[in-house]
Amino acid sequence: MFKLSAALLVLVCLLSACATQQFDIANTNGEPALFSENQTFWVGGIGQEVQVDGAQACGDAKKVARVATSQTAGNVVVTILTLGIYSPRQIQITCLP
Repeated sequence: MFKLSAALLVLVCLLSACATQQFDIANTNGEPALFSENQTFWVGGIGQEVQVDGAQACGDAKKVARVATSQTAGNVVVTILTLGIYSPRQIQITCLP
């Protein structure tokens, strides 16, 4: 019984280990993200970066309302299954109309 409880506790902790970083530049008024992309990082993303041009995604730098990156529960599971070798993340950019 103890092993099952410990396994469930570890599973809950791992699946709740999502992370989101969000930068609000303007009020989005509930607009959905117009740009969404999966990004690939290797070995936990150490020393790596991916640049996305928000001005190009929205057509103009003044139209960028929100930039968010997230690591979902599914991303965490994939990272764990690959022992941290492959670490996917997602980026979403919300634009003003």
